[in-house]
Amino acid sequence: MNNKGLIFIIISILLVNCSFDNKTGIWGGGKEEKRRIAELQQKQKETISTNKIYSSENIYSQEKSLQVKISLPKPKKTLSWEMAGLNYQNFLGNIYLSGIDNIFLKKKIGKNKLSMSKITNQPLIYKNNIFISDDKGTIFNIDMNSKMNWKKNIYKKIYKKIYKNLTFAIYENKIYISDNIGFIYALSIETGNLIWIKNHGIPLKSKIKIYENKIFLINQDNRLIALNINDGSIIWNIRSISSFIKSQSLLSIAFSKNGILVAINSAGDLIKANTVNGEVVWSLNTLGSMLAHATDFFRSSDVVISDENIIFSNQESIFSYSLSNGYTNWENRISSIATPIVSGENIFFITENGYFIIMSLNNGKIISSTNILKILKERKQNTKVTGFVMGSGKIFAVTLNGYLITCSALTGQTESFKKIGSPITSSPIIYDGKLFIYTEDSRILGFQ
Repeated sequence: MNNKGLIFIIISILLVNCSFDNKTGIWGGGKEEKRRIAELQQKQKETISTNKIYSSENIYSQEKSLQVKISLPKPKKTLSWEMAGLNYQNFLGNIYLSGIDNIFLKKKIGKNKLSMSKITNQPLIYKNNIFISDDKGTIFNIDMNSKMNWKKNIYKKIYKKIYKNLTFAIYENKIYISDNIGFIYALSIETGNLIWIKNHGIPLKSKIKIYENKIFLINQDNRLIALNINDGSIIWNIRSISSFIKSQSLLSIAFSKNGILVAINSAGDLIKANTVNGEVVWSLNTLGSMLAHATDFFRSSDVVISDENIIFSNQESIFSYSLSNGYTNWENRISSIATPIVSGENIFFITENGYFIIMSLNNGKIISSTNILKILKERKQNTKVTGFVMGSGKIFAVTLNGYLITCSALTGQTESFKKIGSPITSSPIIYDGKLFIYTEDSRILGFQ
């Protein structure tokens, strides 16, 4: 190759890189971007303070023995976990689990050292590969033998001190990621190579869902947005009331089996909309008689769609609404921010302070309640339940101080516990009969 040819190639590469920078705005590091980063750092500090001072006044603390027989559907085997909430309806149900006696996977991945590391999103699993992220914004792809397939971090030094809360979904052999800074991007699932990236400039505050070639998210200003799957550009958006304090928790989106979109935002608005054009079918505020400042601290479980019912819980109550018209089926003043599990004719969930509750799906009445934290030593009971999943008729709950507690979904009683050690801040998942836990210090554990 002659010198002219070499110079031409170098110039071409530089021009392409400059074009990429101008289009996305991600690597510019200009005054405007530095100003926005300073604002993000300040807001993250405010969120830390908010999380420290706020706690719900509605604390449930009653036990009730089970007086009826619980019937559960046969466990179903899950062979992929490609999005937050498992599927479009966030419907977990009774998943097949072979057991948890043996640990076959134990690997430290990533760092998770920033002060905001109090929420760790669930891993995704696809074709026997595990996808995880840490608070530095690095995405890891490992196999079941803990071998690293690839890792990717798209952030430059200017974002080094910003806590990054990533949420991702796998769709048609690509992995799509959004973050709490305002970026959304697509990577090759095989190589981790960047396909495209878009900087929206406003933090994205919901778990990502991809449906019929559109990306759906809620941003910090409570706009529900549909994005082009090819470049991240906005197709349509729905405005709503903006919440004054920006919660660290990720908001929830779901789709019914016939393609109706349902979302909850940080103002407590439950929205049903058309996925094609963003037309709102109905919208209602779920905060009811809660204090006026409650929207500043709004936290919610995932929205679960079960047949024609919408089930979810915020920091004050658990609700059932009609999918067709938004009418309230029932409300019970008990709260859990982990996803309620619907199985058979009942709802199973655990409050943050450790009460495993079985409710009637039909009317919301409590039929059993057990304090599962009592199985721990007294000095270890001062903790929170941070997530749970149902596996072969048993509930597997994880705690902030690093325990895995097993309960029977048929009797409502606690059976056993395991010490994990590290704090656990996300719900466990079940894949191919195996239980996976991702800890706050970025360890992935697999049980079977």
